[in-house]
Amino acid sequence: MPTDGPMITQDKKEEKLVMDASEVARAVTRIAHEVLERNKGIREIALVGIRTGGVHLAHRLARRIQEIERAQVPIGELDITLYRDDLAIRKDQPVLRRTSIPFNVSDLKIILVDDVLFTGRTIRAAMDGLIDLGRPAEIQLAVLVDRGHRQLPIKANYIGKNIPTSREEIVHVYLEEEGEEDRVVLLKNAGGGVR
Repeated sequence: MPTDGPMITQDKKEEKLVMDASEVARAVTRIAHEVLERNKGIREIALVGIRTGGVHLAHRLARRIQEIERAQVPIGELDITLYRDDLAIRKDQPVLRRTSIPFNVSDLKIILVDDVLFTGRTIRAAMDGLIDLGRPAEIQLAVLVDRGHRQLPIKANYIGKNIPTSREEIVHVYLEEEGEEDRVVLLKNAGGGVR
């Protein structure tokens, strides 16, 4: 299967590769360095990945920071399902996953990590979830992809790649932790969901 340019998938949606595995790895490394530079090291910072893709990326970011700093940064996992603002209008039942934040978020600089930033509603839900757990000193945001189309005034502090999209397109992040080869693809004419 070719790795660049448009290709047709089994469900007849046009798929374009926008980041390959090496670009994903470089983006994570760059974000790790930017986090360390902005925060002057790892003192009083913690990473919180938003389920599901954000959790995998947060663990990768934590490993990269540990390689650079020779010290571990606390890491947590956040399920935002019950904080979504579309629960009442969703047709399907939400699937609850585990939230695991094994540290007190109060007075820490929390770096939320997600795979794709779109409307900003997922991030708003994540901030609500975090604030229910304590009072962080600061909340920062790291995303692998920013695709635009914000509906809320939310901006990422750290971005792997900006990908201009139309609202009808879907950005899909595939990660090896989910049994796929690392890559980011743009699905055209796919319609559908809001992130």
